[in-house]
Amino acid sequence: MTFTLDVRAATPHFPGIGRYVANLAQAMSEQLQPAERLLLMGNPEQAERFAALTGSAVQFVACQPTPFAWAQQWRVPSLLRRVAQPDAQVYHSPYYLMPYRPGAPTVLTHYDLIPLYFPAYVSARARLFYRVALRLALRTAQHVVAISEASRRDLLATFAIAPDRVTTTPLAPEPRFRPQPAAGITDVRTRYALPERFMLYVGINKPHKNLVTLLHAYAQLPDHAPPLVIAGAWDDRYPEARQAAAALDLTARARFLGPVAEADLPALYAAAALFVFPSRYEGFGLPVLEAMACGTPVACSNVSSLPEVAGDAALLFDPSTPAAIAEALEQLLDAPALCAELGARGLAQAARFTWAQTAALTLDIYRQLLHS
Repeated sequence: MTFTLDVRAATPHFPGIGRYVANLAQAMSEQLQPAERLLLMGNPEQAERFAALTGSAVQFVACQPTPFAWAQQWRVPSLLRRVAQPDAQVYHSPYYLMPYRPGAPTVLTHYDLIPLYFPAYVSARARLFYRVALRLALRTAQHVVAISEASRRDLLATFAIAPDRVTTTPLAPEPRFRPQPAAGITDVRTRYALPERFMLYVGINKPHKNLVTLLHAYAQLPDHAPPLVIAGAWDDRYPEARQAAAALDLTARARFLGPVAEADLPALYAAAALFVFPSRYEGFGLPVLEAMACGTPVACSNVSSLPEVAGDAALLFDPSTPAAIAEALEQLLDAPALCAELGARGLAQAARFTWAQTAALTLDIYRQLLHS
C-alpha cells in the first residue's frame, strides 16, 4: 500500500498547513505497517525540510507544479500513477486547491470556512472562487478530515456532504511546547526586552482574530495592569489593531512584537503571566493548546472550536464585547490561585491531544479506503 501525502502547500505562505503536514508525516512514519509506504509529494525545494523522515518506508517525490498552477491537474495524476505502481494507493491533499481527478482514492483536510464566515474581508470574486474550488475538492474526496468537531459541523451545515464522509482528526501541540527552564525564559525575556510580568497574544492580525476588541478591553483595565504583548506575523492589509492602540493611547502599554522565531515560542508562552486568545472564529485554535502545554493560564473566546480545545482548562469569555474580555483578564490578574489551577488543568488538557493519535486516525482512514 502506498499513501501519498501532498506537501506542496507547506510553504511560508501557509505556515499552519506546513506545521500540520510536517507533524502528521512525522507521526505517520512511526506507525506504518510493514507492507505500507508513505510518499511525500512536494516541490523540489521542500525536500530538505522532510529529509530527516526519508528512508525505506518514507520517500520524497518531487512535483514541480504548485497548488496554484493549472498544470497540476494533469501532472499530479500522472505522477501518482507512476510512483504507486504496482501498489494500491491513497492520495491525501491538505489543501482544497488540488487535482480534481487524481486517479486514486482521495482524502482532503478541511480547516475552516473563514472566507465564507467573514465575507466583509474577502472580495466577492475571491469568495466565489473559494466556494467553487472547495466544492470541487469535496466532490473529489472520498473522505474529509476536519481538524475539530466545530469545523466538521460548519462544513456539514454549509455543503451537501454525507456526515459519514467527514471524520474529526484534531491537531496537537508539538513536543517542544512544555514547561520551560528558568534560564530559557530569562533569555527570551532579555532578548525581546519583555517585562517580568505581561499578558500575551500569539497569532496573526487578521480581522477574525479580534485584536481591536482585545485592545478596547485592555484599555478598560487599570493603569497598573501588566503590558499586553501581541506577537505573530503581521499582515499590512489589516492595520486596524495598531490604529486602535494609537487611538486608545496604548502605545506605551500594548506592544506589537511582530514575528517570533519558532524556537523562541515555548519560552515566550512560559514567560507570560497569562495567554489571551480573543478570536471570533477558529478551525482549531492551536495557540491555546501550545500555551497550556507550557503551563501558562489561558483566557479565550467561548465560540467555534475553542471550547472543545480548551475544555475546562481556560477561562472562557464572550469575544463580542470589550467588557467581557476585560472582566476575564481582571479575574485572572487578581487571582493567583486561579491562575495556578488553570495552569495545572492546561497541562492535563494539552496532554490529551497528540500527533500520534491524529496520525493513527488518519492512517485508519487510508486503510479503510483501500479495503472498501
